[in-house]
Amino acid sequence: MTARSASHATFVIEREYPFAREKVFAAWADPEAKRRWFACHDDWAPGKHELDFRPGGREHLTTVEPNGVAHIFNAVYFDIVRDERIVYAYEMHLDDRRISVSLATIEFKAAGKGTKLVFTEQGAFLDGYDYPAEREEGTRVGLENLEKELRRRGLS
Repeated sequence: MTARSASHATFVIEREYPFAREKVFAAWADPEAKRRWFACHDDWAPGKHELDFRPGGREHLTTVEPNGVAHIFNAVYFDIVRDERIVYAYEMHLDDRRISVSLATIEFKAAGKGTKLVFTEQGAFLDGYDYPAEREEGTRVGLENLEKELRRRGLS
């Protein structure tokens, strides 16, 4: 029998982007843009991505490590205030094993001509398969990819 456990953690990441709030927010709402920046590892194979960006809407993303392990993200959006806030709950799977369930809040605040993004995650990390520090690092990489996507699109 597999030992069951749950550990809990909260982390907050603050980033400033030299782009207007509506541009940063739009990169979360646009399915094509989000597909390009959201997966955090360049060497992972992109898989299926679906985004229904509205309260009650869902998002699904699958990416596959070079060793063949699938990382599966399933989210439900609960609160969306255009250019200001996104709140969603999501679960992560490695293949068929649920490894975490989290609540994420993203706030978009004016910062001069740019945007201060505040990402807060409250997670339950399950059965020793996932760790808060790894999730935080993956989120940081994703937020760096977001800036690359905004620069690629020339959205300053």
